[in-house]
Formats: sequence, C-alpha cells, structure tokens
Amino acid sequence: MSDTWPSLDYLSWRETCSALHLYLQIVGKYRLAHSPWLNHSWHATFYVTPRGMTTSPIPDGPGIEVQFDFQEHLVVGVCGNGRTASFALEPMTVAEFHARFVRLVSDLGGAPTFNGSPNEVPNPVPFVEDHRDRPYDRDAVQRFHKALVAIDRVFSRFRSSFLGKSSPVHLFWGSFDLAVTRFSGHRAPLHPGGVPALPDDVAQEAYDREVSSAGFWPGGGVDYPAFYAYAYPEPNGFRSASVRPDAAFWSEGLSEFLLPYDAVQAADDPDAALMAFLVSTYEAAADLAGWDRELLECAPGEPRKARRPDARLQTATPALADTEVEREDGPSKGRYRIVVDGHEAEMTYSRAGDALIIIDHTEVPAALRGRKVGEKLVQRAVEDARRDGVSIIPLCPFAKAQIDRRPEWQDVLRR
Repeated sequence: MSDTWPSLDYLSWRETCSALHLYLQIVGKYRLAHSPWLNHSWHATFYVTPRGMTTSPIPDGPGIEVQFDFQEHLVVGVCGNGRTASFALEPMTVAEFHARFVRLVSDLGGAPTFNGSPNEVPNPVPFVEDHRDRPYDRDAVQRFHKALVAIDRVFSRFRSSFLGKSSPVHLFWGSFDLAVTRFSGHRAPLHPGGVPALPDDVAQEAYDREVSSAGFWPGGGVDYPAFYAYAYPEPNGFRSASVRPDAAFWSEGLSEFLLPYDAVQAADDPDAALMAFLVSTYEAAADLAGWDRELLECAPGEPRKARRPDARLQTATPALADTEVEREDGPSKGRYRIVVDGHEAEMTYSRAGDALIIIDHTEVPAALRGRKVGEKLVQRAVEDARRDGVSIIPLCPFAKAQIDRRPEWQDVLRR
C-alpha cells in the first residue's frame, strides 16, 4: 500500500514545503487577480492532476493555464494561442521564482500583475524581497504529490454522496491545504475574521453559510501531515462527538478534529480509514446542527450509473412505504431495523426503567441515503412510545434532529 500511500516526513522536507507553499501563493495570486470572484474563493484554487497541480484556465491575455509538474519538476504555462513556456523547479529564492514567473506570464501574452505579499503565513515578506536560499527536495515533492493523488481520489468519492452544495476538491494556496466542503444551505453568523495576513472580508465571505469542511495539511499547523475536519458555526456537542477511526482526536488548540496521515498510511485499508473520518465528522456536524440529511445526501456515485432522482424514488419504489420496521426489544437494550434492497438500517436504544428509553445511535448505509429510512425508524419509535406510555430521550443527534423538526412528535419527549 506504500506505493499508493507513500510515507511523508514533514520535518525532513519542511523547508522545501515552505518554499513550495510560497511558489503556489505567487501563482495563485496571479489567478486571483485575473479571475471573477466566485463564492468562497473557489476561483483562486489549484486542482490535483496526475502530474502535479493546475490552476485551470485563467482569463488573462489569450487564456493562460499554469501547471506545476512534479514529475519533471517544472512550472509550465500554456495559453489559448498554442504557445507554451516553462522554467525549472529547483533550489532558488522566492524572489527568483517570482521573477521567472513574471517572465513566463509575459512571454505568454498575459499581464503579470498581482498582489506581492504572502497571505496566512507568519511574518510575511514581500516576494521580491525574499532573497533567502530555499532548497528543493525532488523526492519529497514527488511523495507529497503521490499522497495528494490518493487523497483526492477519496475526497472525490466522499463528495459524490452529497446532493447539496459542495465545493470542488481543491487546494487553497493561502493555508496550503487540500479541502472539500459541504454546505447545509443555511446562513451562518458573521465570521469574526482575524486570520493572519488575510482580509476579514475574504474570511467572512468564505464562511457566510453553514459548513462542514475536511481537508489535508502536509504540515505547518502541526509538525506532521494530518487530516482535519471542522464545522462553522460549531454546533453544541461537536467537539465531544464520537468519530472514527480510533486515531482521530479533537485538537483544543486548533478547534477541529485531526487524524494523522501516518495512521491512514499504516491502516490495512487506507481509503476506508480516511473515508470513516470524513463520514463520521460530517455526520456529527450535520446531526448536531440539524441539517436535513435526508434531503442533502445520496448513495456514493458509481461510474456510468446515474443517480436515481428523488421523484422517481417516490413513484417507482412505493414499496418503501410498506416496508416493515422490525423491533428487537430486550430487558436493557433494543433496536429498530429496516431492510431495503438487501441493505439494513438500524436505530438502537437503551432502557432506563419501565417508562423511559434512550435512543443512542442511528446507522443508515450509504445505499439508502435520501430515502427517508432514518426518519421511518424514528417515527416507529415515537409511535411505540405513545402506545406504551413511554418517554424518549434522543441522545442520538440524528434522532434528536428529526424530533426537533417535528412538533407533532415531541409529546413523547421526557420533560
């Protein structure tokens, strides 16, 4: 598995990583200066390619795309009139990289005008004044790129199971992280700003809607490569939520969940370990914030297979309404379960005396997302509680969100 998920030692290539970060900022700022603003700064990012990273076409001159080729270690510019230009990625100063890039854009018929100072780094030095010699570790850059390709694959599959607004999988050059973000569709409170060397209006525009975001840092925020996940605004109970895999933890200093890259790289199935982190942190954020998950989610995408539209689900699969919810009730614990097309969903509960049950977990497989299966489980528990004269405490965030949205179910809540 090491061929697909290479080892990454941040401390051994920290200086090269810092240089690469600043080189990406220079190119990213050029794209930012010439592209119409797109919500949440999506117009300024990079995208992973099999050879490195790219800006996609920038509307300057004849149309220019800038590529970082981490196989041949080149910065390559291509434009709409067929011309190309390039220069080597090698040991140099940031000022020298800046000068080479300005010449490249000029040679392609573009206008190399953009902001000349770094963002989101401590003690920023203007690019043209940064004359410190920087190393370039070719092997470390290639391993970093190979990791990005693997991460991009998992992030893209995770993105495919969400019907609501979602960002592309893209790399932000300010914070130097590969990220994917899901949106609830609800407005968020005004972000306080305060990000170092970043205008407050940029941060406030980026977080003007509720988000659940996940990403990957090669290092910097912590001294090792790590995955992160956070929610804005952070819902009550989020930091104490149970997330997977076991190596994931809440960082008080960063106010987000972290999962060391090494834990994923060393797992028997790295893709599955990373997916568990993405799914469990998203579900915690969505459930605790009351997102309409039934409306926003779907089964993960599959090649050459169109998603079945919701309207078709309602008309072509009416059997769901008639599918029986089964109950397994014991002296201390129990569960509700429903099986649809061979897939089982369940909701578990514990008994706290004769007249009280505590719903503690709901699990709906990805194949049944968007079909209101979880809602059907909660509805059956509410109906049984009414019949039996039992009260419910919904500790499970999903069940709580379902009951909170339906006043007609709240008569069974313990007061």
